[in-house]
Amino acid sequence: MRAKLRPVSRPGARTQLLLAGERLIAESGPEVSLRDVAVAAGQRNNSAVHYHFGSRDGLIKAIIGHRQAPLEQARLALLAEHESAGEPDDSITALVTILVEPLFDTPYSDGSSHYARFLERVRNHPVMAELTLTAEQWPATRILTTRLLRALDYLPEALRRQRMAAMASVMYTLLADHERHVEEHRDAVRGALSEAEARDNIIAMVVGLLTAPMPSVVEPQ
Repeated sequence: MRAKLRPVSRPGARTQLLLAGERLIAESGPEVSLRDVAVAAGQRNNSAVHYHFGSRDGLIKAIIGHRQAPLEQARLALLAEHESAGEPDDSITALVTILVEPLFDTPYSDGSSHYARFLERVRNHPVMAELTLTAEQWPATRILTTRLLRALDYLPEALRRQRMAAMASVMYTLLADHERHVEEHRDAVRGALSEAEARDNIIAMVVGLLTAPMPSVVEPQ
């Protein structure tokens, strides 16, 4: 007797709101109408966002939390591989690779289509600053940030902090541009970078930003 196939269930209301909020904020910014988010998520109740998340800030936090959990797992796995191979923990290229590489696939395997553009839109939102200050639940990101700061300790602290802040902004913008390019040129082949080439190029640009020499600061040989 053949087993009956179970119907594939639709995502729950909360997940639908997260996906709709991510897409609409990516397209229109954090001030998008919460009613529009509810409608895009197929919710008849216009107050669905308030019911599930309490506020606009609550929605943004929930979207980041939803994506950050699998990203952290991917980064922890890459860190473990890096350390088990006996590689030095102060290689800026290796650290940036571990930070950036999961952003090319992890959110998209979990149903995202706009996460990089969402991050670009909310990177200066007060919620991001609040989450950064309370990021104890993000161990991989904390480890990578600490090691990057240590690897740049030949620079004055103010310069290191400025470069780390710029890294986040530049990284989000480059990833968002890549996401837009992929969406707009799905069928283009000639002259386009492969996914691996685009990833390696973005990593190289972020590393270049962090390690660019200063006229008055000489990196130890």
